[in-house]
Amino acid sequence: MPITPDSLLPPQAYARIRDAERTAAIAHRRTRTVKLGAHMTLQFEDERTVRRQIQELLHAGPGRDTQAVQAEIAAYSPLVPDGGNWKATMLLDDPDPAERQRVLVRLLGVERHMYVAVAGGRRHYAVADEDLDRSDCGGRTCSVHFLRFEWPAAERAAVRAGAAVMLGCDHPHYGQEMAIAPATLASLAGDLHA
Repeated sequence: MPITPDSLLPPQAYARIRDAERTAAIAHRRTRTVKLGAHMTLQFEDERTVRRQIQELLHAGPGRDTQAVQAEIAAYSPLVPDGGNWKATMLLDDPDPAERQRVLVRLLGVERHMYVAVAGGRRHYAVADEDLDRSDCGGRTCSVHFLRFEWPAAERAAVRAGAAVMLGCDHPHYGQEMAIAPATLASLAGDLHA
């Protein structure tokens, strides 16, 4: 269902259900999160995660006018998959601030090295940061990137039928690849249409 101002709960109604919905929302987000190596986390978005993000922003800033609500929808709706792709927020981090800075310098351009592949198939590299160039944040990569992984129709069908999928990064300083866990893959398969 498209996210429109009319499809969002008014702030007072959302406040009443917010705590009760939190556990389910966290579990859903956790199922759609993949840790790739020591410094990278991908949170795969869907209509539910994006809708909750918008509701949370409106909850934090109640009293926003219709134009402000529409601006939030316009900013976050592009993160909802359209049936032929997966969309993810990629986070780069390290608990040690000095090491985090070294990682961000070392991983300059990492967003162009992210891929998915049906096991044994060809790699599909992400389209990164379509909203804003985040490739160079002062000689280092930015700590947040937005990725879109496009799937050809035949491979969408394979994923929906249960084929294993690899997620990887072939950056020279961060070579990582792993099979997406079955529970996560089952959730992500629901984002794909025939």
